[in-house]
Amino acid sequence: MELYGYPLKAKFNQPRPPPPKVLPATSTMTASYKNRIPYHPESFSMPWMPNSYYKAAALNPTLSPLTESFPGLPPTKIVPFISERPNSVFSRHSLDDWHRSNMTNYKESETTRHNAERLRADLTRTIKDVYQQAKRTQGESTQNLGERVNDIEYWKSELCIELDAMIRETNSLTDMQKRLERALADTEGPFQVAHKCLLNREKRMGIDLVNDDVEKQLITEIKTIRSCRERLQQCLDTVNCQLMCNKEARQELEKDLADKQMGHHIDSKCYQLKNTSRGIHYYKGVERVDATVSVPETWARFTDNNIFRSQSARATSAKLRASTESLLMGTADEMWRQFSKVNDAFTSRITETANAKSKIQTHLAKTRQEIFQIETKIQVIQKTIRDKEVQLKVAQTRLDERTRRPNVELCRDAAQIRLVQEVNEINETLRNLHQCLRASEDMLQMLVRSKGVLEHDLVVKNNSLFIDQERCMGMRKSYPSTVQILGYV
Repeated sequence: MELYGYPLKAKFNQPRPPPPKVLPATSTMTASYKNRIPYHPESFSMPWMPNSYYKAAALNPTLSPLTESFPGLPPTKIVPFISERPNSVFSRHSLDDWHRSNMTNYKESETTRHNAERLRADLTRTIKDVYQQAKRTQGESTQNLGERVNDIEYWKSELCIELDAMIRETNSLTDMQKRLERALADTEGPFQVAHKCLLNREKRMGIDLVNDDVEKQLITEIKTIRSCRERLQQCLDTVNCQLMCNKEARQELEKDLADKQMGHHIDSKCYQLKNTSRGIHYYKGVERVDATVSVPETWARFTDNNIFRSQSARATSAKLRASTESLLMGTADEMWRQFSKVNDAFTSRITETANAKSKIQTHLAKTRQEIFQIETKIQVIQKTIRDKEVQLKVAQTRLDERTRRPNVELCRDAAQIRLVQEVNEINETLRNLHQCLRASEDMLQMLVRSKGVLEHDLVVKNNSLFIDQERCMGMRKSYPSTVQILGYV
């Protein structure tokens, strides 16, 4: 239904066309607008409403001559008008039209109100649904955040427990490392003692420079200590590597725990945010930014892998500590047993050397007595050949003294060769001059030679006893105890 007096919206979409220069014929207008409602009087004051204008033209008014009615206007400017009716009032609508218009307005008003009421009900329901949906969505988000906070707290507690266990295990392994280092350092002393004992025993002279059981046990002790040192060093290297693995696992746990603490702080803050909280703002487009790098499965698996790696490192570390403790006790016992064997060999060798020395002293005393008796028998002969004997004594004394040269100094040089030749020449001369005294002189020489050998052997035995008893056993009394070897102190 079209309401008169109101502009049509479509009229404003295009600019208004200019008025025609010549009005159309009245008969044409009557034929075109005979079914239109009569024109309102107020329409003359609204020339911008073309519908009102043409509705008024549909009444077929009677026109007077243009020149008489409007003498001063051109024919194109004359406006048609309704002729007066002398006997009746001019009416534009009928009463039925008026009632129908009212009823139409009433119905349209009722329809509009009904639509408005329905719209209001729909809006109320929509607003209620929006609030309920927002409350439900926000509640689900809050619940998910709460579950996330609980998950983070659980893994935080697991990480803290594992981190404490790893710290204790690392400290225990560090103590074991220090014990290994002390034990390895304590083996240096016994090794040097055994080595020095071998060097000192190289200073033995003559026949005492033998490869006896003491030397064999000393060589075995050096090999044992060297083997123990190598095993301790290998174990120490393994412990150092394991400490590095423990530290790496600990760093991973600490880093993961720090990340969990930061994530827990952020999620707790998000969990406590409400519509009335401060610090909430618009962040346009943030929902389109996906900065995530994991999903719940990979997130939990990452922490579980860190804990599993730490537990594996702890188990390996505990096993290594047990094997290290066994190695320390085994090496200490092995070195101590070999040390005891060397000491027993030294004791046996010292006793044997002392017995030999005692026997040499007895034979030397008897030899000296026999020399004295023979010298009394040949005193007369000795007076005649004293000069030769003196020369012989000098040569023999030189040879005897040169036999005391240590080690490589026992060189067969020109002097040695010459002294030997001199003794032979003197002996030959004496045999030629004193054939009668040959047997006595030979016996005397044999006794003197035996005496020199015995005296030299006695010096050798004294030297061997001094080396074994004073130098070697004196050093071996300072051997570290088993507690020191095990690294407890």
